[in-house]
Amino acid sequence: MIVSPRTLGNSTLEIYPLVLGGNVFGWTADESTSHQVLDSFVARGGNMIDTADSYSFWHDGNRGGESETIIGRWLQERGNRDDVLIATKVSQHPEFTGLKPATITAGVEQSLRRLNTDRIDLYYAHFDDAETPLEESIEAFSELVDSGKVRYLGISNFSAARIAEWLRICEEGGYRSPVVVQKEYSLVERGIEADVLPLLAEHGVELLTYYSLARGFLAGKYRDGRTDTTSPRAGIAATYLDDRGRRILSTLDELAAAHGVDVGAVSLAWLLAQPGIAAPIASARNREQLSTLFAGAGLSLSSDEVAALTEASEAEPA
Repeated sequence: MIVSPRTLGNSTLEIYPLVLGGNVFGWTADESTSHQVLDSFVARGGNMIDTADSYSFWHDGNRGGESETIIGRWLQERGNRDDVLIATKVSQHPEFTGLKPATITAGVEQSLRRLNTDRIDLYYAHFDDAETPLEESIEAFSELVDSGKVRYLGISNFSAARIAEWLRICEEGGYRSPVVVQKEYSLVERGIEADVLPLLAEHGVELLTYYSLARGFLAGKYRDGRTDTTSPRAGIAATYLDDRGRRILSTLDELAAAHGVDVGAVSLAWLLAQPGIAAPIASARNREQLSTLFAGAGLSLSSDEVAALTEASEAEPA
């Protein structure tokens, strides 16, 4: 199936409706495997790679920036910088924490160096920093766009109230406004439907989703009597296996069988059918896992199928 690119929010960025998460690069995927995944991703039509300056400092022997470094070496070796879009983030690297202007300014220089590039296509405030006045952070981010080091801005992991405050400051102060927000959203994590999604719709800002497959649960890795113990996310993902989780998996199984795809592909297709969703972000530890991701990007569910999944994933009454 031919999948058409989508314009990302109020920007000129044309993205394939699947973003490759780079959090596993230098963690559960070594550099050679990461380069194979990247090669296969772009060969299939993908064009946006999402990472952060902090990935993956939590892994033994890492200091942060490993994912960016791996991507940067791949860009240099392939000579394909103009063919892909790079999204990265600031505020969580052990040496560049928070969103003070000096941190943002220094952090972007380190990301540019590691990525072997002269510009970042989409630059995020990774996590909120309550100790730094928002306007100071916003002004620093806006200056990065004015300087040409960054093309567009995004916000990640902010509450609805703080997103609204950010947008208000941008409008009143004439600063560069974010074109996208990144939040966790999936069939099992739908909390942002109550506040974040209506807010973004009101302001014409789109959403990129992370943990789109709920740490592997919505790919069918965690079922009664069967658990993928090779993943470091297994402990959290397995907690979704309650009555609601089983109901979701049952509906996914039916639709996956009807379409001849994996359940993970149906999970991603449900996300893409939701209003205001630009694309899901999903990572792959190897090339084989990409097949499910691309199948989801190319799958169209009927309105009845979308409704069936939405109903199956409704939270249990308190």
